[in-house]
Amino acid sequence: MSEFNIGAKIKKLRLAKKLTLQAVARETGFSPALISQIENNNVSPPIATLSRIAKFFDVKIGLFFTEEEEECRFEVVRAHERKAIPRVISKAGTSQGYSYESLSFHKQNKKMEPFLLSVTEKALEENTYSHDGEEFLFIMKGTAELILDEKRIILEEGDCVYFDSALKHRLLSKDGSEVNVLAVVTR
Repeated sequence: MSEFNIGAKIKKLRLAKKLTLQAVARETGFSPALISQIENNNVSPPIATLSRIAKFFDVKIGLFFTEEEEECRFEVVRAHERKAIPRVISKAGTSQGYSYESLSFHKQNKKMEPFLLSVTEKALEENTYSHDGEEFLFIMKGTAELILDEKRIILEEGDCVYFDSALKHRLLSKDGSEVNVLAVVTR
């Protein structure tokens, strides 16, 4: 997470609006402690958490993954250039059992955000998320279980799903083994 310096970008947005940690926490539904941990790059928030923070500050989620460069009309990201976002932590402070990599971090003002998700363990919690936009998930490896609007859907290698992100959702490993997923999220 420190490569993108997501925490510093959130802190800069908060300070620009002259808001306290408590004010941001109250408006986003997260604890002040979690906002502080994110700002200090101690934890990596799930994509849904970043989406809610981006909505609150009225910015695109891609802002958190951009490098300070001039706008370009296209982007090539080589395999060795991808940057992993480790230690994804829920607002309750527990591991979410996955990590992700941004597949586009130079191009600004994007309409979609592509990620590679790696679900590496069976999560202890099955809490769900919802946020604005839409999502597309393509299972590249493994067997996943998608909780979608209180339904449980098994997705195997090669399967895909497209859904409204306002539906409560959560992707889990079906049996605790690794699942690799191409995820595309819009705002």
